[in-house]
Amino acid sequence: MMTTQFHETGGQRIAYRHNAGSGPAVIFLPGYMSDMAGGKATAVFDRCVEQGRECLLLDYSGCGESDGDFADGSLSQWRDEVLSLIDAKVTSDKVLIIGSSMGGWLMLLVGMALGERLHALIGIASAPDFSDWGFTDTQKESLRAGTTIYRENNYGYDPTPTHALFWKDAEANRLLDGAIGIDAPVRLIHGQDDTDVPPETSLRLARALTSTDVQVTLIKGGDHRLSREGDIALLLQTMEIL
Repeated sequence: MMTTQFHETGGQRIAYRHNAGSGPAVIFLPGYMSDMAGGKATAVFDRCVEQGRECLLLDYSGCGESDGDFADGSLSQWRDEVLSLIDAKVTSDKVLIIGSSMGGWLMLLVGMALGERLHALIGIASAPDFSDWGFTDTQKESLRAGTTIYRENNYGYDPTPTHALFWKDAEANRLLDGAIGIDAPVRLIHGQDDTDVPPETSLRLARALTSTDVQVTLIKGGDHRLSREGDIALLLQTMEIL
């Protein structure tokens, strides 16, 4: 495993791992409260190292080994951190972004900002606009009032917080109600048994994208994490084809 390094941006030290190599460079964006030590991120990085391909992993501020308080994080801030790292560390002309869950929302924001440098996107249980469909009206009222809410999750962790700052910024970055101006190839992978992000979300995303090269793959028996051996094999195969 390559040593974690740190990049200064926006007053924060952002932890990252970078493998130099050929392009298009692969950037993996983890999900909400996740980090670059997860199984999918590690598998992607290891495969890129094996193949001599450029790859970048990172922890958003307030997550993993990065500085900061998670309560201060937002999609806009994390988008800017990703773009700063790409600008400073990625040498390839083209970039392939893989986004998992919330990272699948963030990859769209990053991809639009990259413009012609974007090579392709791979979304894993992509969750754009979950600030809308993922909360009840009562929860939204609490968040609008500035209250942090906590919800149980399916993975045995402590109740997951949603902070008002994050939610309000996420609402300002919703995408599914209009055309999403990304024309690069997009591959969306979603488990049919995902109880956290409805598979319909990937279908809505496919319809919203302006790209004509969009494919949605539904995995029978797949849950939200899609971390089984076969799920990861499909991810790696998809990455290698693009």
